[in-house]
Amino acid sequence: MSYNKLTLKQGITLHNINTAKFKTNLCAVFLTFPITYENATKDTLIALMLKRGSKNLKTRQEITSKLAELYGAEFDSGLDKSGDNHVLKFYLESLNEEYLPQKEDLLQKSIETLLDLVFNPNIENDEFNKEFLEQEKNNLEQIINSKIDNKTMYALNRCIEEMYKDEPYGLFTYGYEEDLDKITNKELYNAYLEMLKNSKIDIFVSGNFSEGNSNVDEIIMKQINEKNVQPRNIDVYVENEVKEPVAEKVVRETMDVSQGKLVIGLDVTKLEPEDKAVASVYNAILGGGANSKLFQNVREKASLAYSAGSLYIKNKNSIVIRSGIEQKNYEKALEIIEKQIDDMKQGNFDETDMKNAKQLIVASFRSMEDEQDSTISYYFGKEMEQENADIATYISKIENVTKEQIVKVAQNVTINTIYFLSK
Repeated sequence: MSYNKLTLKQGITLHNINTAKFKTNLCAVFLTFPITYENATKDTLIALMLKRGSKNLKTRQEITSKLAELYGAEFDSGLDKSGDNHVLKFYLESLNEEYLPQKEDLLQKSIETLLDLVFNPNIENDEFNKEFLEQEKNNLEQIINSKIDNKTMYALNRCIEEMYKDEPYGLFTYGYEEDLDKITNKELYNAYLEMLKNSKIDIFVSGNFSEGNSNVDEIIMKQINEKNVQPRNIDVYVENEVKEPVAEKVVRETMDVSQGKLVIGLDVTKLEPEDKAVASVYNAILGGGANSKLFQNVREKASLAYSAGSLYIKNKNSIVIRSGIEQKNYEKALEIIEKQIDDMKQGNFDETDMKNAKQLIVASFRSMEDEQDSTISYYFGKEMEQENADIATYISKIENVTKEQIVKVAQNVTINTIYFLSK
């Protein structure tokens, strides 16, 4: 596998991942732009409306027919939060031309279809289709209201909301129900134009281009010019700030739950960008798997939790500990969790802990190369970190992390928020 990137215009980057490992080509467009409270709901509606069709493919039925013409190609889209940014993601997967019954420019047609759906929306009189918008508002209302159904995810989101109160990252990814009625189809189209103007655009093409298809950049550039996608002065947030400790806070919330949800948000303060690999190993030792300190001490030895682990949020220099516990065990579970954090500061872990943690991380990164979308996600992450490192290089960084480096990171880990959801 080889990877290279090319700036097509200011703010528009092509990422070419050449691999013979798959029978498919996967094309993706990522639009990245700052998330704000005022636009969070509009951003989600825009993602839903773009999936409904373009000027050339006006309905879902026409999209389905087009995908069938492309030998059963698959189109999907989604919306994520990356640091203080929203990211609209669009994917189109089609067969590699090597496997077609006859030679055909399938990759070119796939790229053209994907870019048409993203940059040529179904607009009449400078506004989105009113009927479609009402349908998507109803769909989004259900998505927003369903966030309370999964109590584990609800508790995680609430902890993050409390950690990052009044900051973009604290906003709910999909927006807010109270905003839905205010958004008109014309206003949403204007929001789309503004979003597009301020988006960092990353276009990924993954597949086997060793024979033919070497002109991917020309195909995409032609489409960008035809759709009048202009260079842009982008202002996305790249998370390289060094945090300082803040006062610890405790937030308790009651709900009809059968199991308590304890979520602890940690700040990794004074962390430099080059220390992120070290923080990954720290997190894996603390709560990254069945061999981790949290799993072994909170769940296995003390039998206080149904689950216990941690998640490293790399682009925010944060770690979130999650545990499902009997509500009566809150104080004891918190005590044991805090001891594991303190043990890491004291260097109370051994070579076996480090070996297990590194193997866990390395296995996850090697598995990325087995899935085209995971490989794309990896290189997009590196783009957002402004770091040039292929998967093999990053694995080498993980394998070379030392105990001294981990202890140094551990000593700068502080508790930001303790959130507990109980009955």
